[in-house]
Amino acid sequence: MFDRDVELFLYYQDTHQPSAVVEAGVATAPSDSLMRNPVVMISLYPEFPEEVMSSMATQGEFVFVMDRSGSMSGMMRGKEAQNRIESAKDTLLLLLKSLPMGCYFNIYGFGSRFKSFFPKSVEYNQDKMDQALKEVKEMRADMGGTEILQPLKHIYSQPCIPEHPRQLFIFTDGAVGNTKEVLDLVKSHAHSHRCFSFGIGEGASTALITGLAREGSGHAQFITGSERMQPKVMESLRFALQPIVSNISVDWTLPEGVTAETVAPPIDVLFQGQRTLIYAQLKGNSLGGSEGSVTVKYNLNSQPVTNQLHFCIKPTEETGLVVHRLAARTMIRSLEQKERSSAESESLRSSIVELSVQAGVSSVHTAFIGINKDTKQTVKGPLQQRRVPTYERTSDYHYFYPPQAERREKRCYRLAPPERREKLCYRSAPPDDRMREHCNFASRRERREKLCYRSAPPDWLSFDCVDDEVETQGSEDCVAEKSVCNRLPLRKAAPELQQDLLLPLVSLQKASGCWELDAALAAVLGKTEDELTNQKPAQVDGSVWATLLALIWLYSWRKEQQVEWQFVAQKAAAWITSEKVGDLSQCVCVGNVLLGCQVTKDSLGI
Repeated sequence: MFDRDVELFLYYQDTHQPSAVVEAGVATAPSDSLMRNPVVMISLYPEFPEEVMSSMATQGEFVFVMDRSGSMSGMMRGKEAQNRIESAKDTLLLLLKSLPMGCYFNIYGFGSRFKSFFPKSVEYNQDKMDQALKEVKEMRADMGGTEILQPLKHIYSQPCIPEHPRQLFIFTDGAVGNTKEVLDLVKSHAHSHRCFSFGIGEGASTALITGLAREGSGHAQFITGSERMQPKVMESLRFALQPIVSNISVDWTLPEGVTAETVAPPIDVLFQGQRTLIYAQLKGNSLGGSEGSVTVKYNLNSQPVTNQLHFCIKPTEETGLVVHRLAARTMIRSLEQKERSSAESESLRSSIVELSVQAGVSSVHTAFIGINKDTKQTVKGPLQQRRVPTYERTSDYHYFYPPQAERREKRCYRLAPPERREKLCYRSAPPDDRMREHCNFASRRERREKLCYRSAPPDWLSFDCVDDEVETQGSEDCVAEKSVCNRLPLRKAAPELQQDLLLPLVSLQKASGCWELDAALAAVLGKTEDELTNQKPAQVDGSVWATLLALIWLYSWRKEQQVEWQFVAQKAAAWITSEKVGDLSQCVCVGNVLLGCQVTKDSLGI
């Protein structure tokens, strides 16, 4: 019995290398169909010139649009899950600390109405950042429904800031009733901004989230299950800090008699560090061992860039039609998007169904059905609905039960003698708690009662031990029950989970990228302020020393979360460099000894 989802991790062998796969089609498929002809899949991994990337480091207008509807008070999943609005607030803290000096920013909250932190985007500095962080702390999921059209209209009514491309970040956990109108609005302003969208939870509208990114030439992310929001958002910030790619073209060079017909719409967005896939159907009679090539050209910050890949066009046999089905999926999704906004929906629907059936790839108009292997007949019958009582673990101390089950379990718990009550609690406890206590369950009453308390919902522990219906009976069971309950604290506050120190450390960083040498920083680093001050090398001042210690701590104790603090560290390293304090090798050595770390100066980027 699995107690969690099965996760399969796949890793590319040569992550940054472009590649091509040509797959043979099915000879029995209809003539000239996608499944009949060979299909080539081109995998590109664009690399932008370093001089272009560095020139954009302080440019941009960043507008964060956060869903504050009532549903954002719901819980994320995971053992130490927050509710969605709290996770969003932590994400905004990380974003605000990661922005470069010299850019512009603003934050909107929306529900049935909307409000912005500032009347218009303001320049990023210490005062504005502090003001925004104060507002973030006060954010609540208290703005009603999910209406995103009006805040978007307000944002687009604001003039763009010269030399600062607008980057729009939209967070929502729901859907809207006017998706087409919203997407049309984003599309009409695609020339002036990029849109990065984030779907929070399983209830987020796929059509809205993917459509926002598609029409806004950005990138869509979904945060589902137990995934954390911060890594995905910071990945999109990395894309947003890259220059805009324009005038993208794809040219094929193939042997005479062979042509390539690209599947799905042309590429309209490229990001460094993000894989781009191109599917094309190859037509012609001379598909032997000849070589072909594909050339992708684009403009990057007004500079022309060319990426070219050579490949053998001889089709690969016995591949299970994986590439064909991936191409078909891409083509089906493109047709579905056209269908939603086209008057010729019937012809598009017919094309979708035909391709879906040929390729064995589901669509909005098709579905898989069961077939009896012996009779080759479709399995038919009425749909059956079965209710399975479950509980959702929202914290280590609190469970949501179905109402009837909750009342039944609570009554059993109250009326049962002590040994029976302990078994009830043991049975109700999550598997990991049961396993942890199992060995000592029968021998140690203190540990058993601890498990009993931990497994019971809080309101089980606040009732009077003698039930009204049995109080007059004066049974020994009730007396025994009261004696055990008296040993259990009523409504004891749940202990706080061990705090992750990453966000407290990041919250202390100044907008310029430095930290101050004070008691707050010392507490995060596990030292006293005197310990930090006494070990400070004479060649550096307090801020440089504090910033250096923060970097050493990040690279030593939070290396696995680097995607979340990479821009925080880049700002810190750039600030230290700007201070021109000379060689810091000795300072890094002293910091390593103080914090018990082993990092090198070069690894810190200074």
